[in-house]
Amino acid sequence: MMAQPDGPEDRLRRFATIWSRAVFPVTTTSSTRPEFEAELLPLARRLSEVLRARAFEGEAAKAVGAALVDAHCTDPEALSRTLDCVDAYLVLYCGEGGDQEDLRARSARMQHAMAAGFAAALRARTLAEQEAIAQAALKAQGVVAAALHASEARFRAVFEGAAIGIGIADLDGNILQVNEALTRMFGLTDQKLRQGRVRDWTHPDDAPQTWRLYDELVRGEREHYHVEKAFYRPDGTVLWTNLTVSLLRDADGVPQYQLALMEDTTERRLLNLRLRYEATHDALTGLPNRSFFFERLEKALNAGPGQRFGLCYLDLDGFKTVNDSLGHAAGDRLLVEVADRLQGCATAPGEMVARLGGDEFVALTTGPDTVHEVDELAGRIMNALLAPISIDGREITVRGSVGIVEGPAGERSAAEVLRSADITMYRAKSAGGNRYELADPEADARAITRHGLTTALPAALERGEFFIEYQPLVHLGDGSVRGAEALVRWLHPQHGVLGPDRFIPLAEHTGLIVPLGRWVLEQSVRQARAWRELYGDGGADPLRINVNLSPCQLTHPGLVQDTVDILERAGVAPDALCLEVTESALIGADDDLLKPLRRLAEMGVDIALDDFGTGYSNLANLRRLPVSVLKLDRSFTQSMQQFPADPVDLRIVEGIVSLAHGLDLTVTVEGVETGAQAEQLRILGCDTAQGWYYARPGPPERLHELALVDATG
Repeated sequence: MMAQPDGPEDRLRRFATIWSRAVFPVTTTSSTRPEFEAELLPLARRLSEVLRARAFEGEAAKAVGAALVDAHCTDPEALSRTLDCVDAYLVLYCGEGGDQEDLRARSARMQHAMAAGFAAALRARTLAEQEAIAQAALKAQGVVAAALHASEARFRAVFEGAAIGIGIADLDGNILQVNEALTRMFGLTDQKLRQGRVRDWTHPDDAPQTWRLYDELVRGEREHYHVEKAFYRPDGTVLWTNLTVSLLRDADGVPQYQLALMEDTTERRLLNLRLRYEATHDALTGLPNRSFFFERLEKALNAGPGQRFGLCYLDLDGFKTVNDSLGHAAGDRLLVEVADRLQGCATAPGEMVARLGGDEFVALTTGPDTVHEVDELAGRIMNALLAPISIDGREITVRGSVGIVEGPAGERSAAEVLRSADITMYRAKSAGGNRYELADPEADARAITRHGLTTALPAALERGEFFIEYQPLVHLGDGSVRGAEALVRWLHPQHGVLGPDRFIPLAEHTGLIVPLGRWVLEQSVRQARAWRELYGDGGADPLRINVNLSPCQLTHPGLVQDTVDILERAGVAPDALCLEVTESALIGADDDLLKPLRRLAEMGVDIALDDFGTGYSNLANLRRLPVSVLKLDRSFTQSMQQFPADPVDLRIVEGIVSLAHGLDLTVTVEGVETGAQAEQLRILGCDTAQGWYYARPGPPERLHELALVDATG
């Protein structure tokens, strides 16, 4: 089947052509350029597939990099030109129809993977070559020795024809002969090289054992050695080599000469340094990345006695808004500018700045006195963010929240330090941002506990660690139990029984409140049915179960259907259920939010307005809310625990009760703790009450066991 003109296959071939033209001049292949292009075409097709794959296939990209070495593209320049072609043309010719920004991000990851594959393949090939060189050295030792003693012509053939650099010196270090390959490597003439001595070739980067091995060889104590060694060229540049030195003996076994074989590894070393840099530095900002930062932090934390460290953990305030409103490209330019400014803050010895990812940066300072240094460093960071940043003609004001951890080395791990800094940074952000906070061990412990509870919540629900206690609702007129409020508890394996105030906010934050609330509702409705079967109606109002609804549950689209399904499965009438919603959750509620509550109320479910009197809603809003019960907050009735009560509180409660009854609402009072309090509320006309005066929350079988003992004694 013919490819369509300018179709995907045609564009792929264009990319392969551009690639081959760029790389062919720096290859060592014996193929023609068209033949070389034919070799690259399947590699180009594989890159196109990786670019458009659903999930990133890093190994496939590495394989393409390795295949370049097999195609005799061993010069690092071949890799550099390949990466340039991929960066400039792969998305252009092979990314049609995809999101260009995502494809370019994918292309960048491919380039890193290709470079890693190329380096690994080149290293494997080099190791094989080094082994061959070592074998050649041993063979050359015998060949050259025999040649010196037998045939000068045979020696010259081996010596001059070798592709690697070869030099011969006497045991005093005088250089006697060098081959052409060695003169090219050093950029010196044969005569200039032979004027020197072996000891002249020292370099500051020589390994400590280099010259010890040399001395042992010339003394006849070893036959050969192999090291990686650097040499200075006349122009000041550095030549890196794999160096093998062997001892040559005469026919009687007496040491006479030393033979050096050198392979030029300079370009390969530069490539490895480049790959190392890319592995330890952030591609966008050029700052050290997370892995490099952790290396430095580990080193600082393992310093000797008397050493300290200081860490600033920065998160930009409102960075997501910049990305969402101006686009990711603008966000990237903002991060680059911030990185440049932060780099200017790390001015003292032992200080560094790194990017952890996203809009999170860290600054580290070390030394014997970091208490003041880290405070000054944090101040410089905050000052660096004061000036607006200009992007696309817009002046963007950047602010940040900083968490500071400072302390002696050797007491904490890097992970613990970073976790403390992260927690402290979020404490600064929660306090309004644009500020820095110092780490507080107690605050860290509380945050760690909250995090532990948050992560344990889903499994706790699956393992059945939650249970429900019930607090009776008592009619103030005749003292009879009319129902109970369901109060969920968590039996935590380490922390024991936790009340709802410890975990309900966490469940709301994570969204687990929806399945947890559904479970509480289901268990409570089943208990209501059990009570009705056990106690019956007795001619009075039937027992009713009160269940709390969180704001998150109110907005969940399945609230009404879940409630209907639970009531029907349990065989319980809607009038057995009362759903409690806090007043604050309904402040400013629109019709969409009230719609599910209205539907439930129309079915016969009672809706109670919990914590009434603590919010800021207009009392006129009561007319539009689908509620049938007001639960008066305990703050209005605390003064009634003793007689006589505060007359102002009495008038407030009397007014609320009158208002409620005028709107056909019943009034329930929370926090009743004394008989005097209960009597005052009965006189004021309140309908039902709950509190420790009657019973503490407990298991369902204790519903009717009322204590009726004054808390005041």
